Amino acid sequence: MRVVIGVDWSDQAFAAVIQTFQLYHPTDVALVHGVDLGILQNPIIAQAGNVQGYDDFRNAMVDAGHEALDHAATMVPPEIQSIRKVNEVGSPAQLILDSADNLSADLVAVGVRGRNRLSEMVLGSVSHRVLLHGSRPTMIVRGAARKVQRVLIAIECREDADHIVKWLMQHPFADPADLCILHVVVPIGVDDPYDAMGTKAWWEGAERYAEELVTSTAGKLLNSHYTVSTKVATGNPAAMIEHEAKPMDLVVVTSHGRKGFSRFLLGSVSHAVVHHVTCPVLVLR
Repeated sequence: MRVVIGVDWSDQAFAAVIQTFQLYHPTDVALVHGVDLGILQNPIIAQAGNVQGYDDFRNAMVDAGHEALDHAATMVPPEIQSIRKVNEVGSPAQLILDSADNLSADLVAVGVRGRNRLSEMVLGSVSHRVLLHGSRPTMIVRGAARKVQRVLIAIECREDADHIVKWLMQHPFADPADLCILHVVVPIGVDDPYDAMGTKAWWEGAERYAEELVTSTAGKLLNSHYTVSTKVATGNPAAMIEHEAKPMDLVVVTSHGRKGFSRFLLGSVSHAVVHHVTCPVLVLR
């Protein structure tokens, strides 16, 4: 398993390093730090502005990046032989995404500092940009790393379920875990009293589909490494996942790839979950 982990000097970044090895036993690890110099990233601008001490500032920032990577490397288990350290001047998020593509990473892990949704869209954050623009499975770590024993797996449809099952079988967790398969039925609002029978028939069909979906998914995952339970809930999917995630150590969801401003306006379940769930979230693509 090949993993790229974004690193800076924040506690959340180091938690992402630790969490990765709590969850998996990767064979190839890249620790990536982007040296963000802002507008001074371009030496021509710095020279045009006659910025004194630019070279010293740039070198100090690069050195700090090396130190962050060295510190993060001490958190990697000794049995991991292949550790790459990437420390370059540029956008941290873009450097993480480029490194993931170059390594053909199976997983990208980043810490999140907890900006709210609006400020993330306007100001940007590394975790937000990696999640929004990346195409690879991404783990967002909020708070301290934890041992993963209870996992909530939220599925929307059969395609989601099959994708998650395939991932979990190809990349089993480092330790046995209790999995809860959750599907949320979204109620339809029908005010026409004459449509009562049609609404009832739809609802019964939706409930049957939901029960069959979680049961069949659980059957595919039940083995010596996983114990599996199921739950069908009714309501807003993101809100219900947030509620069910409270006692969990990890949430697994899929992303359907909505981009940019349309994602902010319309929202996606995975994006909302990342912003509100307090435990790590694994977003599969």
